[in-house]
Amino acid sequence: MDFSGKVVLVTGGTTGVGRGIAQCFEAAGATIIVCARNAVDDLPAGWSFVSVDLRDGDAAWKMIDDVVGKHGSIDVLINNAGGSPPAETTSSSPRFTERIVALNLLSSIYTAQRANHHMQQGNGGSIVNIGSVVALRPAPTVAAYGAAKAGLLNFTTTAGQEWAPKVRVNCVTAGAVRTENAEMHYGDADGIARVEATIPMQRMALPADIGSACVFLSSSNATYITGANIVLHGGGDRPPFLDAAKK
Repeated sequence: MDFSGKVVLVTGGTTGVGRGIAQCFEAAGATIIVCARNAVDDLPAGWSFVSVDLRDGDAAWKMIDDVVGKHGSIDVLINNAGGSPPAETTSSSPRFTERIVALNLLSSIYTAQRANHHMQQGNGGSIVNIGSVVALRPAPTVAAYGAAKAGLLNFTTTAGQEWAPKVRVNCVTAGAVRTENAEMHYGDADGIARVEATIPMQRMALPADIGSACVFLSSSNATYITGANIVLHGGGDRPPFLDAAKK
């Protein structure tokens, strides 16, 4: 899968999953642009960085316009920016909920809208939204995040219909991913090992696993795939009733 001459923008691409996705596209020959609110000091040579708060729709549109103005086109958009700290559903403030939904749903809608505008005027393109398994099941302590990701999945299927055939829109729904911040979510090394033991594949995903799916969905091998959702969760959660019945 050769992306030579293709311009790829990864939101939230400076660290974690986003950085792993960008590295996969770089390996395929793409020109890489990453955006985030804050710059980092260790981006690979040749990558371009844009500072932006994607929760601001006007700023998100301008960022896309600036990328096209500088690089001539945008061929692939990966909407990876997102996340949420745990919070009690009952007591989460309105401002907290608003910001979580804006980051995990509205920001991706904003960037996708403007990228589609340019892609439709040019040679088309691919948009991949990074989702989460919490969109598909209950999400205690991250209810707003789960609701936002569920909304992103619906947006994917809708835009996949509306913007075809020139622009394809798909979703990669990720399960647990082992990044440099994994211990913040899953505990220490022993905690991570216990979590991985519950996954049929016996490990968490790596950022490159998510990146490989994004590269495939954006490649010429996937030209008939749009409005789709690829679930990367290593086989999924074991149904709890199986263990409960044994007890």
